[in-house]
Order: sequence, then C-alpha cells, then structure tokens
Amino acid sequence: MSLFSDVDDKEIRRVVARQLKQYKAYRVAFQNKLEQDAEGIDHLFPMLNDIEQQKFLFVKQIERALENALNEVEREIIIRKYLGNHRVKDIDVYLDLGLTKDQYYIHKKYAINLIATALRII
Repeated sequence: MSLFSDVDDKEIRRVVARQLKQYKAYRVAFQNKLEQDAEGIDHLFPMLNDIEQQKFLFVKQIERALENALNEVEREIIIRKYLGNHRVKDIDVYLDLGLTKDQYYIHKKYAINLIATALRII
C-alpha cells in the first residue's frame, strides 16, 4: 500500500512540474536581485507586482525540498528532467544515469511525490 495512493499521480506530476518550471524563473529573479543589490541598484526593471518576498521564499523552499527530501539519484532525475535549459526525453535521462526503464520511473514517481509532500502540495 502506497503512502500516496489516495491522490491522482498525474495531477501530482502536473502540479509539481509546473512549480519546478516557476522555480526556474524565480531562481533567475533571485540571482538578478542579488546582482542588483551588489551594484546598489534598487529596481533595474519596473515591478508590476509586490510579491518579491513570496518569490524568494518559494525559491528557498523548493531548494530545501530538492536538497533534503531526495536522494542523489532522485535529485539528478529531477534536475535533468525538469530544471535543465532544454527539453529531454525520459529515455535519455535513464540511459545517462545507467538505470533501467522501470528503475527510472520508480525513482521519478517517488521523487515527485516526495517534492509534493515537502512542499505541502499533498
């Protein structure tokens, strides 16, 4: 019996993938903010919303989930599949990592569920 059996796996995967994509953009925004602060610039670009603190908290919590909730294989799968700059196929990831197809999908599903749990999505 799975810990996550009462939740739709496809919905979890969709939500987590969307959050990881948003994380990529917020991570860049955080790096840009640090760079602007180092140069003594308050706002280089116009700000249309005032949720900067939420963005930085979002980045910190996803980074914590990636670092602390996943093992090395799970983390590498998530990084390669969702956090890279180009789209990769599952087969490329599991071949690069030396995993079988079954092992890969088990690790991927478990990693997504762990991220969802750490972020309180489920």
